[in-house]
Amino acid sequence: MKLLIKGGRVINPETSFDKIADVLAEDGKIVAVGDGLSAEGAEVYDASGKIVAPGLVDMHVHLREPGQEAKEDFVSGTCAAAAGGYTTVATMPNTKPVVDTAALVRSLKQREAEAAKVHVAIIGALTKGQQGEELAELGDMLAAGAVAFSDDGHFDQSAKVMLNAMDYLHAFGDYLIINHEEETSLCKDGVMNEGHRSALLGLKGRPTVAEDIAVARDVLLAEYAGAHVHIAHISSGRSVDIVRRAKQRGVKVTAEVTPQHLTLTDECVELWDSSTKINPPLRSQADCEACLAGLKDGTIDAVVTDHSPHAVEEKDREYMYAPSGFPGLETAVSVMLTDVCGKGLLDIPTLIAKMSYEPAKLLHLPCGRLSEGAPADITVIDPKLEWTVDAKEFYTRGSHSPFVGRRLTGKPVLTVVDGRIVMQDGKIRD
Repeated sequence: MKLLIKGGRVINPETSFDKIADVLAEDGKIVAVGDGLSAEGAEVYDASGKIVAPGLVDMHVHLREPGQEAKEDFVSGTCAAAAGGYTTVATMPNTKPVVDTAALVRSLKQREAEAAKVHVAIIGALTKGQQGEELAELGDMLAAGAVAFSDDGHFDQSAKVMLNAMDYLHAFGDYLIINHEEETSLCKDGVMNEGHRSALLGLKGRPTVAEDIAVARDVLLAEYAGAHVHIAHISSGRSVDIVRRAKQRGVKVTAEVTPQHLTLTDECVELWDSSTKINPPLRSQADCEACLAGLKDGTIDAVVTDHSPHAVEEKDREYMYAPSGFPGLETAVSVMLTDVCGKGLLDIPTLIAKMSYEPAKLLHLPCGRLSEGAPADITVIDPKLEWTVDAKEFYTRGSHSPFVGRRLTGKPVLTVVDGRIVMQDGKIRD
């Protein structure tokens, strides 16, 4: 099969290539990038006025399998990913049962082969049952295909267990430990950022210092062990500075941030709308600005969605009782283009790098680049397409998003996986 994408603004973060060009894919690989390309028998897509980027990579999603298919599954979740321009997603292990064995990793890889519209990388649990007490089958899960490890959704209280994990994984190579950072004793029962807004609404808060303490501990442990730690969904300005200073010292620490933690604040929280309830919570405007500064200066390495859909009946409850999280795969690119790049706060090539090449590097994946011989995973984005977010048009099973009803500018219009078009103009191909 041949696919020729012609006349778009081709951005390849791997080589800093950014110019009008054509991209030719054949048999699942990119075979040429250049001017005036042609290929007999190729399907031709006119990308004039559009951005041609490496297939987007989201290193932090929740596909909810196994055991929570009422919230999401590999079919609905990867359809949502394709609709949002993603060609690879990495799914977190906080499922039922927790993905903490090689057998479960292998079963999810089989599920990917059977049902997924895009590539699915498997993140294994760091500790058994994500209980933070005993290391899971890390080596066996690596052999089965796991790409990283995380107890996401839980902060591992034991520094000794965390240090053991770092020492053990270090022997296998530079594999990530992805940490959810909130010191539990400081945020127990909290449902939003601690501050003026939480006091006004009468809701118990989760202070930024809970994140700061956890980040500082794990940075120090990584420095001591010579290991690599990755900070999940960073949200506190002080935490960004801790990571920045650690990088300056040569510590192997990386971090990710979500569109919501760059563009929304705790002032958006309303008692009647549980869509803004996420973990970590929406922070202050100063924290948003610090996270954006960290993204621009390289302190923060990747933009992720933390796509966390829930069943409607779960989310449609009082704020304090509703679960945390919302679906983000189908809105992330548009939110970033509208509220960040569209306001001149970040340039588009940097955004593309943070949503493709950089997360692929962190997970040691071959994608995220538009170079000859690379996998033909490609995303085409129309930066001028205006659209209104409508949950009824989502492919994900989640519907509660704070972006519903927003008028956004810019949207993925073509998603190509292994040289095959899986999404065009918002519609998933069979």
